[in-house]
Amino acid sequence: MTINSKTFFNFNPHSVPSPCFVVDEVAIEHNLQILKRVQVESGAKVLLALKAFSMFSLAPLICKYLQGTCASGLHEAQLGYEEFGGNKKGGDKREVHTYSVAYTKKDLQQVLAISDHVVFNSFYQWQYYQPMIQAAKKERPSLSFGLRINPMHSEGATAIYNPCAPGSRLGITIDKFKEHAPKPTDLNGISGLHFHTLCEQGFEPLDRTLDAVEKQFGEYLPHLKWVNFGGGHHITHQDYEVDRLINRIKAFQKKYQVQIYLEPGEAIAIHTGVLVSEVLDFGHNQLAIAILDTSANCHMPDTIEMPYQAEIITGTQKAAGVANEKRYTYRLGGQTCLAGDVIGDYSFDNPLQIGQRLMFDDMAHYTMVKTTTFNGIRLPSIAIWNSKTNAVRVVREFGYEDFRNRLS
Repeated sequence: MTINSKTFFNFNPHSVPSPCFVVDEVAIEHNLQILKRVQVESGAKVLLALKAFSMFSLAPLICKYLQGTCASGLHEAQLGYEEFGGNKKGGDKREVHTYSVAYTKKDLQQVLAISDHVVFNSFYQWQYYQPMIQAAKKERPSLSFGLRINPMHSEGATAIYNPCAPGSRLGITIDKFKEHAPKPTDLNGISGLHFHTLCEQGFEPLDRTLDAVEKQFGEYLPHLKWVNFGGGHHITHQDYEVDRLINRIKAFQKKYQVQIYLEPGEAIAIHTGVLVSEVLDFGHNQLAIAILDTSANCHMPDTIEMPYQAEIITGTQKAAGVANEKRYTYRLGGQTCLAGDVIGDYSFDNPLQIGQRLMFDDMAHYTMVKTTTFNGIRLPSIAIWNSKTNAVRVVREFGYEDFRNRLS
């Protein structure tokens, strides 16, 4: 197996509670520096997508590099406003961009009060809420509005993560767009367009997407102030063609005289974190089974949804193997009653031991925000580690009250 979060070969998993998400702030800053370079050299503005990484204890570090946050609804918008500089005054203020598939009246009222950009998923909601929109615009003239478009250009391989799949509810297709705005001058009050087609992908898929967007919506672009390229950009991956991205952004901005936004949540946090877990018990049913205090469906649901098999760090310069690659093979499972709560089959050089700690690689992005308390399983603690100084601080632990307060 290939380990991405290589700094964690030097991390002591017994220095934190188990289970625990541990994020290396040095690795986070490394990613942020790459994103800052994109901003400086291209002129684009990069936003943190809170749906992918919303660790607000690192907000002071993130705000040193990025221009703001993007939210998928009211609560994320509030987090961006309150914790990531959206409520600051003057030059320290960070932008808050909010998009929702559909707004309730109550939520939109609050979103309009704390967001800088508000993006709608349909012309219907844009028109339906005009009285609220105009009142908010009068109160805050700088408030900007946009529409999400769907170029029907699919680049994702996994259907559940494909915003442009046939029948997708995300964004406005060109035929419906032209019904409501036959001419660019019909977009009265709309300052920008937003699209999202990618999922953890390189530059080439974005390049092809931009060709599709220009072909379909090109006549509207010169009449806008900004275009948001959405997320899914693996900009900080070692294989990403950063120079080509910078050049494409510069050319697009020059051609249409628009401000470009990027919102790559995962790019901020890839290769920066692990999920520490502990072996609790053993069993055997056609193969050896190890039960962990970490659950696939509660703590790392993408291993079921995507699906994929997470890599495991077992110690200094050591990683687990796939089934039967090494001498001892185990099926790793969680504590819940769900029969499919299986993390995967792995092999190890030595037999696992009760109390042994394992670290699941690359668990900072998306995984942390998707955790649940199904079966009353305890949520993993959250810790920050500095791989240069070896300092560790546990910033959050969870207990019964966190489970109870979600219920009635």
